[in-house]
Order: sequence, then C-alpha cells, then structure tokens
Amino acid sequence: MEARNGWYVDTRCTNCDVARQLAPGLVAEVKGRSEVVRQPRDAAELRALHAAAYACHTRSIRHPEQRLDPALDPYPLVLDGGGDVLLCGHNSTHTAGANAYLLRRPADGTVMMIDTPRWSAALAERYAAYGPVTDVLLTHRDHAAHGRRYADHLGARLWIHEGDLDAAPDADRVLRGTDSVEVGPTGSGVIAYPLPGHTVGSVLYVADQRYCFSGDSFYWSRTTDDLEVAASVTWYSIEVLAASLERTAGDLRFEWLLPGHGDRMRRPVDEMARRMRTLAERTRELRPQPVDFGALRW
Repeated sequence: MEARNGWYVDTRCTNCDVARQLAPGLVAEVKGRSEVVRQPRDAAELRALHAAAYACHTRSIRHPEQRLDPALDPYPLVLDGGGDVLLCGHNSTHTAGANAYLLRRPADGTVMMIDTPRWSAALAERYAAYGPVTDVLLTHRDHAAHGRRYADHLGARLWIHEGDLDAAPDADRVLRGTDSVEVGPTGSGVIAYPLPGHTVGSVLYVADQRYCFSGDSFYWSRTTDDLEVAASVTWYSIEVLAASLERTAGDLRFEWLLPGHGDRMRRPVDEMARRMRTLAERTRELRPQPVDFGALRW
C-alpha cells in the first residue's frame, strides 16, 4: 500500500473496479484490490480522483489530512457528447457497488433511471434537476435495493421482471416472459429484453438503438478488450444465459455498452453487433463453476 502521506485506498475496498474506470493511471488493481498508485499531479487528475472517490461504494479513497471536496463531486456525470446519458455515481453498498444511470428523453424532457445509486433525498433532487423522472428500470434483483424509495420520491414507476419480483414485490410494472417490449411512455424508444441467466429475472434495456444498459449480464473487459459475461458470478445459470444471448444477440443494435459492473465502452454499431454474436458463441461453450469474484477479468 502507498504510504499514507497522500491519497490511498483503505481496507474496505471490495475490488469492484469502479474507481479504476474513473481514475485510470491513478488507481490500479494490486493483488486483488484497488490501490492509489500515483498521487494526482494537477487539477484534472484531482477531479478524476474525486470522481472515483464519490463513486466508490465503500468510500475507501481517502487522504489522512484532507476531506473530499464537495465542489469536485461531478455527479451526475455526462457520458456522451449529446448529454443523453449520465452516470449517477454515489454507488451503493446495497447493490454491490453497481453503477446506475440517468437516460434523458429529449423528445419530452423526461428522464429514466436505470438501476439506483445509494439513497438520499438530496441525491434524488440532484437527479430530478435534469427533468421529471418517469421510470426507474431495474435490471435484476441485485440492484433493486433503493428502487422503491427513488420511485416514490421522484413520482416514477418502478419496473422489474417477474423472475426477480421477490426483490421488488411492490413494483408498479412487471415484465413477463422473454419477449422484448417497449417500456415507459408510448414512443419512449426504450426496449426491455429479458435475459435470464445472471439471475432468473435479468433484463437489459436498449434505448434508441444506441445505448445498452446490460445490468450484470455482460460488460466490457479491459483485460480481454472485448465483451464478456461474468461467468464466475452467475447466480442462476450460465447455460440459460448462453441461450438468452443466442436468442437475443441478433436483434440487439447499440453503440454504447453501459453495464452495472465492469467497464463501459463505445464502439460502432456493426462492431458491437459482431461482438455480441461472438459473445453468444463463446458463452455457449462455458459450463457452471463455483462463484468466485476473484476470477472476474476486469
């Protein structure tokens, strides 16, 4: 561990990878956990470290003599040039540190929330400043912890699939079966694709054939420079996930991959379509294995 005369990561780190995504070059994986491997050298790097710190669900990025500067809290953080997708930050320990997103709908000025950050009324008001939130879309049970509170506070509908309904039994809208369906207001351009595998009720949401919110079904791995499934953290069935991908891959069109865990990536639509097909083929070859968080290829 780096000497504590500067920024460091404390022992609560769960190796969720979020900080490394947001502050590359400053935070890296060392022996199965994140470490601050270099101190920030300028204002831009200090902002990047604060982005990592304000996303860290265990608040493990610390300094022995300084507090985090609220003025450097960047969330929600715009991810694309058009400002249609924002990263919520402030990840929650109750969702294993999963990323959550805001999806702006330019046609009517409304917003959808995909999965949820940690709960606070102040954060909810911050997110609501981007427009009326109509829907909170849960990708699966692991990310359901704060769904009802955000939906109630924001006056939004809460969505989940029937397979994971016991995690949000008071959901306002329940997705059923495996057929894709439009969610939210009519003409929203947001399609839900049930994708059982990681959990029985996993769902991914695709907006405008541009943004894919994949939950924990698949992610972008910096290690392999490709789409990957979390084969070592598949709670329900890797065989079912393979069948779901085979059924769905040919229909998916997107350029932005926005997962709950693992890195984000933007690639041309045709390239992502090709990578989805090969991911389905590779997943078909996988077999069940014991749950092992340490085996994830971030």
